[in-house]
Amino acid sequence: MESLLTPSAAHAGCPKNMEYGPCGGVGFDGSCEVGDFRCVFLDDPLVTWHGVVPPEPDVVPRSSGAAEMMVLMKSRPIVVADFPARAMDAESLAECAALLAGPVDATLAGDHGTARVQFSPSYRASLIRAAGLQVWTGINCRDRNRVAIEGELVGLAHVGVAGVHCVTGDHTLLGSRPDAAAVFDLDSPQVAALARAAGHLVSVGESPTTPPVELRAARLLEKTRAGADVCFVNHCGGVDAVGRFVRESHDLGVTARFIPCVPMVTDHASARLLESFPSLVLPESYLDRILSAADPREEGIRAAVELSLELLEIDGVAGVNLSGGAGHGREAEFAIVLAETAQRLAL
Repeated sequence: MESLLTPSAAHAGCPKNMEYGPCGGVGFDGSCEVGDFRCVFLDDPLVTWHGVVPPEPDVVPRSSGAAEMMVLMKSRPIVVADFPARAMDAESLAECAALLAGPVDATLAGDHGTARVQFSPSYRASLIRAAGLQVWTGINCRDRNRVAIEGELVGLAHVGVAGVHCVTGDHTLLGSRPDAAAVFDLDSPQVAALARAAGHLVSVGESPTTPPVELRAARLLEKTRAGADVCFVNHCGGVDAVGRFVRESHDLGVTARFIPCVPMVTDHASARLLESFPSLVLPESYLDRILSAADPREEGIRAAVELSLELLEIDGVAGVNLSGGAGHGREAEFAIVLAETAQRLAL
């Protein structure tokens, strides 16, 4: 694949070498996730997309997996679930995939948040597909340069994944391998452009409550100009916040579909893991309601179903992402919870 991108014009001072910043790791006080200083993008105008315009479908047709998922999304809302399997554990991966297959339309399988060494995206996706579950694969820019990313995109199209989720990614200083050099050759809009040119259904994330709040909808518009079809809305506080962000985006001309994240909590371990997510904002009293219940597992599923149904009433929301994870050794148990939640939604 010949690259469609020119060398990045990285913003001076950004630890991730981003051109189309800021990322979703900005603190609520405007601080950078990597160090004790202000995000360098916050005092500058929004960086508009000036790369390649996404190709027309008749020029670059969608991959088989993308085409199937687009048909499904037109017929009904979808349920996407985070993938709780252990990193580099093929047995755990196959077990979790088998448990999720059926009730869940696709699993959002990105690189593990803390275990920096793991299977490559295309190999992981092939293992999940072999277990009978469709995959929405995450690609980050932390560990791969543009050549490696382009190779993964070709492999993922061959595997037939439902979608590719493009993220800039956490810095290596925040994970288990601070000794590893961070790559950040590209950032998420640039990967979105490459993924769209490779025929994928392309998604990106946005954090409506993360500074600069007033530019988050406009930044999403630029990501769609790069090639994004779908926006996963990060945890931002519930129905009102998601609805406000979707309306703001529509007012600017965004035509992408929205899939908001729904927090999955069934015990103190899953609550702690969820709270480790950057820029997390949960609905008021959400955790207290679950953790104080006589049966936190049942209450967690009930709360997720209720919130999902409310979110699906928002015009432009095409599905939900059951979002969260489990403590070590409880991955299969959490996969069962995700599957049961999806079954109760019965979309």
